[in-house]
Amino acid sequence: MKQTKLESFIESLTNVIIGYIVALISQLIIFPLFDISVTLTDNIMISLYFTIISLVRSYTLRRVFNNFKRSKK
Repeated sequence: MKQTKLESFIESLTNVIIGYIVALISQLIIFPLFDISVTLTDNIMISLYFTIISLVRSYTLRRVFNNFKRSKK
């Protein structure tokens, strides 16, 4: 069963929000291990930029695979 565009977006958004939280926590733990000094605000912004990129990537791939499945039928 194929997803609607809205369902693809909601799935991607949920995945990316969870990924954002994991990325932010990971950065707060990992950056100091490599002597990378970044403010909390900068950490939040870095994570946000990568989250937006991830959302676009995830949604686009989902739509490509849905269209691929549809074209095979």
